[in-house]
Amino acid sequence: MGGIFSEMEPSKTPEERRAAILKELEQAGEPLSASSLAKKFHVSRQVVVGDVALLRASNASIAATPRGYVLAREEHPGQTYTIACRHTNALLAEELYTVVDNGGALLDVIVEHAVYGQLCGKLHIFSRYDADEFLKRISRQGTSPLSSLTGGVHLHTLACPSKECYERICAALREKGILFEPA
Repeated sequence: MGGIFSEMEPSKTPEERRAAILKELEQAGEPLSASSLAKKFHVSRQVVVGDVALLRASNASIAATPRGYVLAREEHPGQTYTIACRHTNALLAEELYTVVDNGGALLDVIVEHAVYGQLCGKLHIFSRYDADEFLKRISRQGTSPLSSLTGGVHLHTLACPSKECYERICAALREKGILFEPA
């Protein structure tokens, strides 16, 4: 049999397993978690994390999102914009819903850390479903969003199909007191 193995047959070599992981990501219609890949290839989650690190080091464009690994593709139509926001954790869901309900997508969150400099977390939130999954994961893990490191101040890269969509999102966030603008 070739380098790609059925769900019940483990990979013969680490190189073949990495090739199979890459093929799984290429064919996936949704993010794949390290745990699901570990189960499929009969290895530990940590082995998959290491495999993905090695694939990235060999120039595979793999992004880690809150829902799992994806191949980094230009899947968002239109343009990208960066916005600054400031809010408490209580308004996190409102922020996410406002963006997706107005036709945009949240690609990432960026904060400025005193020691590490700029920290960026991939979000890939394209719908209310994605937003809900992200919020559930934060709750389940007992963690806080990156913006909690900076008193609620953070940036987002948005994907919008048009400038009108971007302007609609900004207006809605401004109305809710979430958009961070000079006084």
